[in-house]
Amino acid sequence: QVQLVESGGGLVQPGGSLRLSCAASGFTLDDYSVGWFRQVPGQDREGVSCIRAANGATYYAESIKGRFTISRDYVENMIYLEMNSLKPEDTAVYYCAADSLRHHCSSSVATYTYEYWGQGTQVTVSS
Repeated sequence: QVQLVESGGGLVQPGGSLRLSCAASGFTLDDYSVGWFRQVPGQDREGVSCIRAANGATYYAESIKGRFTISRDYVENMIYLEMNSLKPEDTAVYYCAADSLRHHCSSSVATYTYEYWGQGTQVTVSS
């Protein structure tokens, strides 16, 4: 069956780094737009970063630009989010997602209905 499974979350001190991984199974990510989202209880889901399937273009939210890097591994069928210089306000549950619409990555990514979602991984930035 189709599945996305995140890993790599945890507790890190401010200024630290984490690398989130997302393993896809049951389908091939090649033709899918992929993204990372995060959500804090009581707040709207935020689109953190994504890669457009159509041309490989990436999007980064202003809040994380210059600190986070999204990537994908076509061979391993994986998505990654490298997070550096973490701040307490980055604390959230992070989700990976994939969508078959090849243009579904832009500054409006938080409004898109992505088809497949992982279960989420908690990232806590605290001293």
